[in-house]
Amino acid sequence: MTKPLPVFPDGRHALYEAHGYSAAIQSGDLLFVSGQVGTRPDGTPEPVFADQVQRAFDNLKETLAAAGCTFDDIVDVTSFHIDPENQMEDMMAVKNRIFGNPPFPNWTAVGVTWLSGFDFEIKVIARIPETD
Repeated sequence: MTKPLPVFPDGRHALYEAHGYSAAIQSGDLLFVSGQVGTRPDGTPEPVFADQVQRAFDNLKETLAAAGCTFDDIVDVTSFHIDPENQMEDMMAVKNRIFGNPPFPNWTAVGVTWLSGFDFEIKVIARIPETD
């Protein structure tokens, strides 16, 4: 049995240290990415919602890359939204730039009341590509 392997992007940001969690865990050929938020390197949120969503996707991209993955390797997405009715348009604009063509990953969007000072969070499961 394969032991789970923690994965961190270069320049681990402050939230991982402050809260004691891994950016992602590799288990076999799957990568389980912790919720990514629109945090700047010092751990503070981007103040503008659209920028916060873009930063969350940028942070996700860096975490995926640390395991040899891209957005194309994502099979399942869960996103969390503080105010989905008013924020969905901005989120969808970023999402559609990244996942513009099929096949699309599974996606579940959940409205929540609290995200530790953030307005948006995205977590994914990706399949790690085979290497020769």
